[in-house]
Amino acid sequence: MSRGPRADLRGRSWGDEDEGCNVLHVDMDAFFALVELARRPELRGRPVIVGGAERGVVLSATYEARAFGVRSAMPMAAAVRLCPQAVVVRPEHGLYHEVSREVMTILRDVTSIVEQLSVDEAFLDVRGARRRLGPPVVIAEGIRERIARTLGITCSVGIASTKFVAKLASVHAKPDGLLLVPRAATVPFLRSLPVGALWGVGERTEERLARFGLTTVAQLADTDVQVLQGAIGRSAGARLHDLAWGRDPRPVEPTRVEKSLGAESTFDHDRSDLTEVEARLLGLADHVAARLRRHGQVGRVVALKVRTSDFRTLSRSRTLDAPTDVGREIYLAARELLAGVDLRGLPVRLVGVRLEGLAAREGVPLQATLEEASDGTVERRREAEAAMDLVRERFGRAAIGPGAASLVHRVDREVSSGNG
Repeated sequence: MSRGPRADLRGRSWGDEDEGCNVLHVDMDAFFALVELARRPELRGRPVIVGGAERGVVLSATYEARAFGVRSAMPMAAAVRLCPQAVVVRPEHGLYHEVSREVMTILRDVTSIVEQLSVDEAFLDVRGARRRLGPPVVIAEGIRERIARTLGITCSVGIASTKFVAKLASVHAKPDGLLLVPRAATVPFLRSLPVGALWGVGERTEERLARFGLTTVAQLADTDVQVLQGAIGRSAGARLHDLAWGRDPRPVEPTRVEKSLGAESTFDHDRSDLTEVEARLLGLADHVAARLRRHGQVGRVVALKVRTSDFRTLSRSRTLDAPTDVGREIYLAARELLAGVDLRGLPVRLVGVRLEGLAAREGVPLQATLEEASDGTVERRREAEAAMDLVRERFGRAAIGPGAASLVHRVDREVSSGNG
């Protein structure tokens, strides 16, 4: 949850020129509270506070509760006094970390250059994703839509040419919004902010700057850097002066290397017929396999994800006898996993397939797995799927698929790809 000061600028446009604006900052809105609302929709519209016992602190609060002055890190006793009608929910950290992992998976499906800052925010460098997914605003809207559709929660996204400005932009986009700050608008945007918006300006530094009459970023930017260094120290003064002028050369630094590749799809309506779920699995497995072959990779562990209508997520996995990049092999394993999932009679909202334990295909011995006999059937199937790759490369994914054309078209419209 972002807590930095911001100007009263929500809804203001700074322009739509996105040249050089390759950094996205994705920040979940009231993360813990909205995760609770996703599984308890009857609480929507009511003030909700997530926190410990009376002597604990507020971990998260809905915007309805914030309207009464409730804030994160506030003592619970004080929060309840401000908003006695609030519904207090005990935190379930395991659930929040699971949803966080799903959010980060969605972000890493867009680009491998993801720098996770906490459970509910991350930077992305989408420079390499532009050609595949479109301009940054389109990418950001796609992220927001997918998170809302699959997880039932919202996020805000800031887009800029630097990490610092992208993070500030996401603060001004909240809640549930998006803000692009073009490179040319960086300095005007910064000059509109209070000095407390700068990274590294806490209460003590803000007070020291105020003694010198510096309460806005514009005033700080127009101050000689040596005067700043004398007021708050050599290093801090130089750093804040750079930030006030939009100078932030730090790159987005990935915090982990992906070792899996997958795809998932949310149904337009929850499905109770498992044959429809299996049909979607077939298309997803084919999609994953095609991307594995494109990257020259194989995987050995097939993982299935199923989300039911109550937003409960179920995960299962199994290890194959040998690594594969064949869609049929992946589908058969996923179908078997689906058959073993207890859905508790609930319809399916989302289904996903992921192949883990990836390795380069070259040099990895492959053999038949599951129902296929080791008589060359798997290799012939792989050759057939590779031929489909060539057809799709020339005529598009809808040209050919593992089943009926209508199935392929539907999956292509709704599939959410994995890394790549």
